Amino acid sequence: MSDSQAVLELAVRLAREAGAIQRERYETDIEIRTKSASTDLVTEVDKACEALIVDALGKERPDDAILAEEGGGSDRDGAEWRWIVDPLDGTTNYAHGYPRFCVSIGVEHNDEREVGVVYDPLLDELYSAVRGEGAFLNGRALRVSNEANFGAALLATGFAYDIRKSLEDNLNHFAHVIKQARAVRRDGSAALDLCYVAAGRLDGFWEMKLHPWDVAAGLLIVQEAGGAISNMRGGPPPRSGRETVASNRHIHAALIDLLDLA
Repeated sequence: MSDSQAVLELAVRLAREAGAIQRERYETDIEIRTKSASTDLVTEVDKACEALIVDALGKERPDDAILAEEGGGSDRDGAEWRWIVDPLDGTTNYAHGYPRFCVSIGVEHNDEREVGVVYDPLLDELYSAVRGEGAFLNGRALRVSNEANFGAALLATGFAYDIRKSLEDNLNHFAHVIKQARAVRRDGSAALDLCYVAAGRLDGFWEMKLHPWDVAAGLLIVQEAGGAISNMRGGPPPRSGRETVASNRHIHAALIDLLDLA
């Protein structure tokens, strides 16, 4: 077994185990706190899922770096392998009982996206990819949509936690795009939105002010499904996630043009 396949198997196992916690605690009485803003939530389930993943990695892959959303990992320069973990993407949805959330685990090898796993525990949908080996949903090969008519495209976006205070709020981009596309969805989980682009359920996605753990897995899954990824001007997407655009490739230029107009 190659190193990448071993990493994939471990990521799949940990994503499923964390997802089992989410499924078990879903719509139960859980502790909810705020972080950077009143709209930026964290729950005890986020913490429990992250602890499960980080503890397992510490035992099984002690030389690897870990960047985890809730701060439980040990990130460092120079590690050959780096795990980027969102233990519960869609926390606000989870806290409200809205059934769109997931576990996202992206793994870099020598600073390049190598493995991506996203698990939706309610639908039992596991998205996965290894660089150069394609993208899959529960073992079925994925391919982005063939839609080339922007007017017939279904897209998704999201809004940052500082939307109440920041003028850089994505509302201008949203207004431009929704007037031209068939429809735009806002479902609260960037990781799942990216996977839906890969699966052909969405034709495109864009968002601002994301974080590495939001996009590390999903961007690779989109690429491996034949999609295009970029920043909002068509250049390479930053690893930070601050500007993220993904599409089926056919509508990418049109989407970039609309975002540039805003």
